[in-house]
This record gives sequence, structure tokens and C-alpha cells, in this order.
Amino acid sequence: MKVIEIRNLKKTYNTGEVKVKAVNGISIDFEEGEFAAIVGPSGSGKTTFLNMLGGLDRPTSGEVVIGGANVWELSSRKLIDFRMNNIGFVFQAYNLIPVLTAGENVEFIMQLQGMPKKERGMRTKELLEAVGLADRINSRPGKLSGGQQQRVAVARALASRPKFILADEPTANLDSKATTSLLEMMAEMNKKYNTTFIFATHDQRVMDKARRIVSIEDGRILSDERFER
Repeated sequence: MKVIEIRNLKKTYNTGEVKVKAVNGISIDFEEGEFAAIVGPSGSGKTTFLNMLGGLDRPTSGEVVIGGANVWELSSRKLIDFRMNNIGFVFQAYNLIPVLTAGENVEFIMQLQGMPKKERGMRTKELLEAVGLADRINSRPGKLSGGQQQRVAVARALASRPKFILADEPTANLDSKATTSLLEMMAEMNKKYNTTFIFATHDQRVMDKARRIVSIEDGRILSDERFER
């Protein structure tokens, strides 16, 4: 089943008298349960592309269709709600709320969704157990390692039961051991929940785990390969 349908997506930035085509006419679909990596050199357009999929950066033209809805035809209010209920985000810088515990960070989006307190608590516990941090549920981000914070970020991204998760360079601030552990855990979550994961990365370790690699350069797709892993 198709989770995302992208049609002729373009993003042009005007920098003085120069127009930069960050994304230049990409059309591609992603299926439910994929574990895919968008790869390319710095400036290739991969982060801009990911941000347009996630409703964070408005395209110059083109369509991003999720669940039959063209994301960029939604009003600002509806777009916020749509992101909250359909898309999970994992960022390079973790983006955890420092004054909240690990459990509270995971629970926060479910609270915004209006989920009952008992159900929120059960799902938070389930997710932190799944990412191997059940014993750190009451720890604030400052007391966690980078790898542990990124695991909490993944649990938080899964909390709303999104259609897919977008991960922008999630291993960039992690050492080799933490990266390996995080990727194995994300692959397990992908299989357990059948949640689509789409990475923007230049990390070979992420590429080695991905079952689909889409290479882009100058805002265009160069290749799109699938692998049995």
C-alpha cells in the first residue's frame, strides 16, 4: 500500500539574483513498511526534500499526497493536525524538551492528541521498553547519553502511531557503537509496527541497513534501488 505519493516536486530558493533549484522535479512513491534512505552529497536537496514530505517546508510546485490528501492544499491549522497524527520526526539534534523526563517527552504528543491518561501511560511504557529505556522513564534528557536521547526521540516519533517516520541525519551526533545500536533498534521497530522509515543521510551505516536507497544530486533522482536485507 502506498503511504506517500510525490508528483513533480520542486523547491526553488531565490538568493539575490540567483535561483537555486534545491529540488527539481522529483516524482516517487513510498510503500507501507519501507526502510528507505535518501542519500546524496551536501547540497543535493535531500533535507529539503524530506522537509517537504513532512509538511515543514512548502514546495514551489508539485504534490505530496498522503492518505489521499495533498498535504500542501491543507490550511495551516489542518496541516499542523495532519503532521501530528500522520508523521513522526527524528532530528539530528534530538529536539527533546529538556525540562521533561523521557517518559513525558514520549507522552507529550499523545497528550496533544487527546489520548486518555491511562492509555498514554501504557503506550509510553511500551515504547520505552521497546527502545531499551524502560529504566530511564523518569530521567531528563541532560542525564541521558546522545544515543539514549535519540532512542527517546524514536519512541516519541512512534507514539502517535504515524503512517511514517522521517529521520534527518539521525546518526550524525552518535559514535559508532551508539549508531549501530540505534539502527538495529529502528529496524526492529520498522518490522514490529510496519511503520515506514525514510532517512536523509550520508552515513554508510544507515545505507547498509536500508532496504531501499534513493540517490539524489542537484535536486534530481539519480538512482532508486531495492535490497533484500
